[in-house]
Amino acid sequence: MSTTPTTLFDKVWDAHVVRKIEDGPDVLFIDRHFIHEVTSPVAFLGLENRGIGVLYPERTFATADHNTPTINQHLPVKDPLSAKQLEALSRNAAKYGISIWALGSPKNGIVHVVGPENGITQPGMTIVCGDSHTSTHGAFGCIAFGIGTSEVEMVLSSQCIMQPKPKKMRITINGKLAKGVLPKDVALYMISQITASGATGYFVEYAGEVFENMSMEGRMTVCNMSIEMGARGGMIAPDETTFNYIKGRDKAPKGEDWDKAVAYWKTLKTDEGAVFDKELIFDAADIEPQITYGTNPGLGTGITRTIPKASEVKDGAITFKKALDYMDFKEGEPLLGKKIDYVFLGSCTNGRIEDFRAFASIVKGRKKADHVTAWLVPGSHLVAQQIKEEGILDILTEAGFELRQPGCSACLAMNDDKIPAGKYAVSTSNRNFEGRQGPGARTLLASPYVAAAAAVTGVVTDPRELLQEEAAVSA
Repeated sequence: MSTTPTTLFDKVWDAHVVRKIEDGPDVLFIDRHFIHEVTSPVAFLGLENRGIGVLYPERTFATADHNTPTINQHLPVKDPLSAKQLEALSRNAAKYGISIWALGSPKNGIVHVVGPENGITQPGMTIVCGDSHTSTHGAFGCIAFGIGTSEVEMVLSSQCIMQPKPKKMRITINGKLAKGVLPKDVALYMISQITASGATGYFVEYAGEVFENMSMEGRMTVCNMSIEMGARGGMIAPDETTFNYIKGRDKAPKGEDWDKAVAYWKTLKTDEGAVFDKELIFDAADIEPQITYGTNPGLGTGITRTIPKASEVKDGAITFKKALDYMDFKEGEPLLGKKIDYVFLGSCTNGRIEDFRAFASIVKGRKKADHVTAWLVPGSHLVAQQIKEEGILDILTEAGFELRQPGCSACLAMNDDKIPAGKYAVSTSNRNFEGRQGPGARTLLASPYVAAAAAVTGVVTDPRELLQEEAAVSA
């Protein structure tokens, strides 16, 4: 038995290698496979053309999310392509015996929200989905990553996938986060420091006090955005916070199986002395509420700072200038006070109950700015139910907001929720590429606090100012 110190990533990866191909990729066994309506139809068509079935249908879970409407979900879907894809998902799930939460199901929601909240996601697993933000599940100590359509077909037919083993990076952040700083700010800060391609070729482990003290929902937000720094995925070692989150959920182990599972999960941590290919260390004290100003998630800064000069950015002057031209921003310009048109709270990054609690804590007792259109979209029906049960819906309604129905919504321009050309949106989603939220849309990525502050003031606002006002009123 080897006594060489081993990383968490190596422990999980090596436990799932079915076969090593000399000078080639590893063949990995996949524990959980999530599918949705966009990337699965062609994969199922491939199975039909080859005359084969799904090897382990009980390991695949389907939900409708990407191009579902977020209002009037009881009515027929208007967009013909979306309707066709949704019908195909339900038809294929029925044909191959795959469990599905279709549009209208009480358990329906965004794929990376419903997986964890139903206990399907568990430590030490390999998890894939035809969606880049599958990295979300790494918050549980999983190796989770997005795959392409041909790979979806591969997993359906064989429950395995061929993958080259990535290099390993560890990002450590110690200290205590300041008031007003949320996990989304931590993610955006890291990406701004290493650029949107700084972790390309790596699988990242997040370590240190900041991540140890985060809730599971916060950890999911961080791991979700591993992709935005170019990483193949990100993960955090499971601990008591993880176990407490999973315990009692629908698909979680029960009784003796639970005890055995936890005993194994406790071994899933990086051994002291284990070696990473790259190590980065940041200080929690350096992180303030963040906001992006460009057209990739790495072009971001602290909300009180000004847009940097081209000579100060790591992405290159040409990319930087093109981004500022698209956003109609200028070097050295402050972001505070910038008028905004839309606010989006939701997505697999920030569509969970804690995100709505944070948003509501800012807007409580205030009113939505008249010129702002706000789309508040829960990540699942279970989240929507919590919003109502906790009285958050009453706070939102009193402040002039409306709650929409679950779905990916304005994260991507694949449904009816599109930001109009030239309009500015403060968004809690994960990407700000040109056209990501609609042709010509201008996206500023931020946390639920920053989104809420913008929604009630109508301009980019430091949320700490409103949190201080709230504290003063409470006193």
